[in-house]
Amino acid sequence: MCLLLCTCLGIQAQHKSGDMDRFIDDLMSRMTLEEKIGQLNLPVTGEIVTGQAQSSDIAGKITRGEVGGLFNLKGVGRIRDVQKLAIEKSRLGIPLIFGMDVIHGYETIFPIPLGMSCTWDMKAVEESARIGATEASADGISWTFSPMLDISRDPRWGRVSEGNGEDPYLAAEIARAMIRGYQGTDMSGNDEIMACMKHFALYGAPDAGRDYNTVDMSRNRMFNEYMLPYQAAVEAGVGSVMASFNEIDGLPASGNKWLLTDVLRTQWGFDGFVVSDFTGISEMVDHGMGDLQTVSALALNAGMDMDMVSNGFLGTLKQSIEEGKVSVETLDQACRRILEAKYKLGLFEDPYKYCDLTRPARQIFTPEHRQVARRIASESFVLLKNKDNLLPLQKKGTVTVVGPLANTRSNMPGTWSVAARLDDYPSVIEGMKEVLGNQVNVVYAKGSNLISDAAYEQRATMFGRSLHRDNRSNEELLREALVTAAQADVIVAALGESSEMTGESSSRTHLDLPDVQRHLLEELLKTGKPVVLVLFTGRPLTLTWEEEHVPAILNVWFGGSEAAYAIADVLFGDVNPSGKLTATFPKNVGQIPLYYNHKNTGRPLEEGKWFEKFRTSYLDVDNDPLYPFGYGLSYTSFDYSDIRLSSPVMSPGDDLQVTVTVTNTGKRDGAEVVQLYLRDLVGSITRPVKELKGFDKVVLQAGESREVTFRINTEMLKFYNYDLEFVYEPGEFDVMIGGNSRDLKKARFTLTH
Repeated sequence: MCLLLCTCLGIQAQHKSGDMDRFIDDLMSRMTLEEKIGQLNLPVTGEIVTGQAQSSDIAGKITRGEVGGLFNLKGVGRIRDVQKLAIEKSRLGIPLIFGMDVIHGYETIFPIPLGMSCTWDMKAVEESARIGATEASADGISWTFSPMLDISRDPRWGRVSEGNGEDPYLAAEIARAMIRGYQGTDMSGNDEIMACMKHFALYGAPDAGRDYNTVDMSRNRMFNEYMLPYQAAVEAGVGSVMASFNEIDGLPASGNKWLLTDVLRTQWGFDGFVVSDFTGISEMVDHGMGDLQTVSALALNAGMDMDMVSNGFLGTLKQSIEEGKVSVETLDQACRRILEAKYKLGLFEDPYKYCDLTRPARQIFTPEHRQVARRIASESFVLLKNKDNLLPLQKKGTVTVVGPLANTRSNMPGTWSVAARLDDYPSVIEGMKEVLGNQVNVVYAKGSNLISDAAYEQRATMFGRSLHRDNRSNEELLREALVTAAQADVIVAALGESSEMTGESSSRTHLDLPDVQRHLLEELLKTGKPVVLVLFTGRPLTLTWEEEHVPAILNVWFGGSEAAYAIADVLFGDVNPSGKLTATFPKNVGQIPLYYNHKNTGRPLEEGKWFEKFRTSYLDVDNDPLYPFGYGLSYTSFDYSDIRLSSPVMSPGDDLQVTVTVTNTGKRDGAEVVQLYLRDLVGSITRPVKELKGFDKVVLQAGESREVTFRINTEMLKFYNYDLEFVYEPGEFDVMIGGNSRDLKKARFTLTH
């Protein structure tokens, strides 16, 4: 009877009146206090299998109306069973929402987000999210905890791999593309799911690069350098927001009313719901904010709507309401937001919208999806060095592939690939053999373990990502590699981090290539054979030695389920690399934080100088990065003309056209990311030396030239002033265009009053 009543009410509300408010008003009028609190409860479960849905501990909570949703339950059959329990056994038959960390793909895995950002290709970003939504929804998932939009300038922080780098403008563009991909036009289709922007806010700037650590910065810096991607997600219509773990102005984000209500809802107009991160509410106890009841009330009053795992809302809100610490109106507001999300997803009309048991076989890990993933993976790789055009390799002779990352399937997809089919993705050696067939003799030796320290390697290979540590001595492993390499024409060294050396709770203080791997690389170079470093990493590493000694370096990040094929495609020239860095690579960790859009000091070091006393500099290293933001080589070369301005003067109501001619001066077709930067030369507050304000990825045939034009308007010149007013100010501006943030053509214009 409950199912019939709710379904009829849903159809009537959606198709006759279209009045979501009236439908939810009616439903909430019939809910008990306990049932309202239950909608705010989000437990995690991965243990329910078919047949257990009615007997597990979670089942009792569902039937009592104490659960609003579940996350990380995989399998459409299991999800359907649990949804059926909610619909048929709970008093009001309110459907559950099912979430999962679909971060960069479901079973077809795309590059980790940092790698994906290096494509600078918003169509590819949107396409990857669209495929992720299609596959996840086919398996019963209606909600993803993505995109992660935390700006980070500290590669010691492990979750830099899950974000889009250091630039807010680029991250905002990626936010819009991913939300379009996940949510479609209105989430009406059964292959469109709700996105969740995270982590709100500032999670990517922790002290010392240590995960979950304190974040402290001025509000001016927040809004000018960190907040734009979050705001862009709200403007794009993101359905939900996840609060961050860190504190802001001394108050944890999960209980920060200024953040969750004043900024997010009042200032930006967000109308979805806010969910805590995993135990984010109960963790405020350790922050020193009070006991579980106190912090739960703090969170709800601040604007938190759903409690992930802490059990604080379910266990304490009734008492807080009775004691007057939380109002029924505040509870009702949070409950309404959860119900509205379910309504917008169409779950009241059809609770089984995402439970078609025939879809997985047709829509998950399909050849079509895998082909797209292969193409996008190759687009994410960044060619860091290519001395004497060693790459691309010729499809002949013998290639020895060496290294602990050369023959691992489980590490290919990278961190935060929770739904991945770890045994079904080819390793580098397997993919290379499959792509090359018998054109090239491909041989393999491990060469070294990941790290000499076995305990460290165990920490770095969790969640089924073991590299199967070899019990032979370092000398034996090296000897085998050198014997194998002796027969090769070229050596490909597959080295770097394992997938779980980045991601959540994977911070590092040293960013060099691990010890035994560096020694292996040194010995391979001593053979005199050409060596290509295929670098696996989820963060910028310190590669000063490698840049000096290794002839070719291809950064492949973690490219996803089809990465092995994509690596072969690029190494052997079927694809010309076009990736550009979205995070600065330092020369050493002592330079961190190091980012392109920094400010001048009152004593700036003259460009090109190493050191000058009483100027901002180091005694032991220059200020420059190893590889700047926006950097990436190609198998061809590109030349930029001088910048042409439509006028040297710009009025506030007008646009200024900025044009440059880009020429492919090499012998191969290729793609170039043309980057536009601006500098406000004089401001009411100090301004960065340059800021990315536009980009265009153009494909040019060998010898082809093309004009690339950007339009500058006053919105692009705005910033938050000392009083946090979003303004532009008249004066002089430098406009810069080039292939990275360092090598730029420059012109100047004046904005009039």
